[in-house]
Amino acid sequence: MSNNIKVISGPIDKSSNHVLESGREKYFFTYTFGCQMNENDSERLAGQLRSNGYQNTDNIEQADVILINTCCVRESAEQKIYGKIGELKRLKTLNPNLVIGIAGCMAQKDRDKLFKKAPHIDLVMGTHNTHQLLELLQEVEQSRDKVLAVWDQAERLAPEVPTIRKNQISAWVPIMYGCNNFCTYCIVPYVRGRERSRPLGDIVQEIEQLGKEGFKEITLLGQNVNSYGKDSDENVDFADLLHAVDNISSISRIRYMTSHPRDMSDKVIQTIAQSSKICKHFHLPIQSGSDEILQRMNRGYTTEYYRELVRKIRESIPDASITTDLIIGFPGETEELFLETLEFIKTLHFDAAYTFLYSVRSGTPAAQMPDQVPLPVKKARLQQLMDIQNDISLRINRKLEGQLVEVMVEGPSKNDASRWMGRTGTNKIVIWDKGTECIGDLKMIKIMQAQTWLFRGQMV
Repeated sequence: MSNNIKVISGPIDKSSNHVLESGREKYFFTYTFGCQMNENDSERLAGQLRSNGYQNTDNIEQADVILINTCCVRESAEQKIYGKIGELKRLKTLNPNLVIGIAGCMAQKDRDKLFKKAPHIDLVMGTHNTHQLLELLQEVEQSRDKVLAVWDQAERLAPEVPTIRKNQISAWVPIMYGCNNFCTYCIVPYVRGRERSRPLGDIVQEIEQLGKEGFKEITLLGQNVNSYGKDSDENVDFADLLHAVDNISSISRIRYMTSHPRDMSDKVIQTIAQSSKICKHFHLPIQSGSDEILQRMNRGYTTEYYRELVRKIRESIPDASITTDLIIGFPGETEELFLETLEFIKTLHFDAAYTFLYSVRSGTPAAQMPDQVPLPVKKARLQQLMDIQNDISLRINRKLEGQLVEVMVEGPSKNDASRWMGRTGTNKIVIWDKGTECIGDLKMIKIMQAQTWLFRGQMV
């Protein structure tokens, strides 16, 4: 393989399709790091390869193509990914014809630096170039050069490509790409670009097809789903999309992620309240219970606004579950400001909170802020907050003991194959002994024991 780097800066001529060598099967292996959007991107990468005759393999030694779909939200994730890339050098030495490709957010951010850090890489493909995989592979194989394909911004929505779903009953469906929010701790807008909404008709058509294929649960994906339609000429918003999807008869459940509290409208709340299939689970990342920290984060709302939003949800949908994200130890977080967050979670009573230590992300404004919080202080605060939230979660969950809940059967429990695992519409995990039920069924389960993060149940 040449050390020359061929830069692809626009569409690729598809006049000659990528063709496999005759008489020989080819195999691919993928690693996926990061969020659900990355998971869906990997499904699209796999779909393109499968459409061209490649077979998926769990044996990395057998692979002709290895793809690593990367994340760069935290620098610790980057270090882990670079370690994984380094491990592949041995395979490249054994098989010089092996093609190693790096995709996703870290590829978007680091670009040609990846070739310098790991010369055994053949292809670097940004977040806006996922649909070009086959053509890029062809460039690698024909030119024997390294290929760099990283657009700064997608000029339009990428064309649809084949998708191989990993799950039997649940499917990710992206409704928009990119983010316009620019929270000071987050690199996503820089690597995913500005918001681009898919046409409502295309989304509905994809979900209808998934229903025909036997999928029962759909999760609508976006960096901020509540912004859906704002960049479009269709004059539709997220509530309109939810209403349209709720009317698809072949689908049993609809979930969505991720929501930004600032853009959660009364119309969306009422649409969910009146729906038959949209799950009554609101994941609304507050990130901090301190107005001063929220302002430093550039979140665009106050704690009072958030309290009012929660009040509206609980008034309209009393049985809804509300979960959140919290970042502990953001720059400038004093002990007094941290205590404001503790008081906030004590009064809001979240069903669950996903808590994170603030991690410096180079390239973001927060990385340059003064008053960075020492790691031991962050860890102590995190433990204090988790202890309080775990107690709140357990008290909320115990209220369900003895009650019947509707659960979708998702598959065997990871820790015990003799039991099923499923989730309620409010996103509570339930474990129960296997019966005659099948994956994808909706069943009534009696809650026998509540724990902090899951329930033990019994088939009725």
